Amino acid sequence: MLESSITKQIERTLRASIDNNEIAGANFMIIKDGNEVFYHEDGFADLAAKRPIARDSIFRLYSMTKPVTAAAVMLLLERGEIDLFDPVSRYIPGFRNQQVERSGELVPAGREVNIHDLLNMTSGLTYGGTDQAGQHADALFRELGSRLSGDKPMSTMEFADRLGQGPLSFEPGSSWQYGTSADVLGAVVEAVSGMRYGQFLLQEIFAPLGMQDTGFWLPEERRARLVKTYQDDGAGGLKLFTESHLGIAHQMDREPAFESGGAGLASTIDDAAKFTTMLMNQGRYEGGQLLKPRTVQFMTSAALSARQQQGFDTWHSLCGHSYGNQMRIMTEPGKAGLIGGRGEYGWDGWLGAYFSNSPEDRLTVLFMIQKKDAGTLPVTRKLRNIVFSSL
Repeated sequence: MLESSITKQIERTLRASIDNNEIAGANFMIIKDGNEVFYHEDGFADLAAKRPIARDSIFRLYSMTKPVTAAAVMLLLERGEIDLFDPVSRYIPGFRNQQVERSGELVPAGREVNIHDLLNMTSGLTYGGTDQAGQHADALFRELGSRLSGDKPMSTMEFADRLGQGPLSFEPGSSWQYGTSADVLGAVVEAVSGMRYGQFLLQEIFAPLGMQDTGFWLPEERRARLVKTYQDDGAGGLKLFTESHLGIAHQMDREPAFESGGAGLASTIDDAAKFTTMLMNQGRYEGGQLLKPRTVQFMTSAALSARQQQGFDTWHSLCGHSYGNQMRIMTEPGKAGLIGGRGEYGWDGWLGAYFSNSPEDRLTVLFMIQKKDAGTLPVTRKLRNIVFSSL
């Protein structure tokens, strides 16, 4: 267990963030050498109802979904069901004959987007923007949202196929840009497996790991545990945020047609810990082998070329890191903006769900919050700096 002075620092820092209305509530976990050495919860899951955060509170993961999608692709890879240089068009017809914007004009892409591009965000697919690729993505997300509650909602495969029919921001493999690649990977898994993406995850990852509270929607008996989302109110306080975003129904109260491999999962801190522990243990969890050790080593390694790294380096808060298989990887700890270890990897989500595994330290940090546009907040870095400087 942690020294009492360290636990007090963690608890005090988290409480200050709640008192300052940076967040409404959170739970926080540290796993060291395969054992939980610290867990703490504070604040509210619902401010109006004064419902406190609990250990079984359910959080929308948003982009912390992406490493799970990478693991699903790794399963197909080690079984010989895909080749990373397979063109995406082999599985999703909309990716045939793609174009790239160059000097305002659309020209044929030099090569096709492949699965390797999708895993490493070097595909030219984006979440939006001012170029033609970004405008296409924005329009597609608007349509996805407008059809969420209708009788013809957009499916995982339709979204990916329609996305592929639009232009790319850059030549496949020539740069790095965060975007919709993981959503397309979910559709690739559907095409290869012959089952819905959520069913594949349940059968191949969630059930073997015992992740009973993780999925793309919440049955009625779990909905009361879903944490409310908050945003800054512009006056130093917090107000409720209830909008659906990126095609994810905010209440998560019905099975979605679009199962987003980049943003769609909800989970608890304990379920997330089962996934991160599996990765830390080279694919093993409680006697079972989900992924093979060499597969995990590949999945958690930096994958960007020097040219691609230039694109990633524009993400200033991730200096000292590279990227691979839907995760950040710390490559130069001395250049990073926080204390950590070489080879440390993980990711976070739009609403602040966060994990980091440091193999050289045998250390996992998990932090669960629900705050609009959070990603990695100052309090997230403060808490992990306390941990990494102490162990």
